[in-house]
Amino acid sequence: MSFEKKIIELGLELPEAKAPAGNYVATKIVGKLLYISGQISISANGELIKGKIGKELTTEQGYNAAKRCGLSIVAQAKIACNEDLSKIKSCVKLTGFVNSIEEFTDQPKVINGASDLIASIFGDAGMHTRAAVSTNSLPLGVSVEVDAIFELN
Repeated sequence: MSFEKKIIELGLELPEAKAPAGNYVATKIVGKLLYISGQISISANGELIKGKIGKELTTEQGYNAAKRCGLSIVAQAKIACNEDLSKIKSCVKLTGFVNSIEEFTDQPKVINGASDLIASIFGDAGMHTRAAVSTNSLPLGVSVEVDAIFELN
């Protein structure tokens, strides 16, 4: 099954791929690697998902915020691949940043939202390496940011 068909089967809707907010590019292809800049947590209605995990947001809400980051990653990948996700061979790595309180230690459970989303769309090709990092702040006060590296065919 194609990745496009899998997205439809899962009932997912990719958000609009957002343009960079600074002096950088959203994606860059180097050889057979596609780098995707950090995607911040934005809800389906376009609002920023803000707040610290462990204070304003629960681990489950953080998981869902990370899932939204994953959807934005796929949207950016689709644009970078000229609307053809079949150009993706595999997801190599995700790095997730969790805006959390000092005592919070479940960053991996939060970033599972992005990991689970990528694996559900890409199957075995979606299995990746990963880092889940806590931070005391993220741009615009968002709760999660995730970047990605994909291997292209």
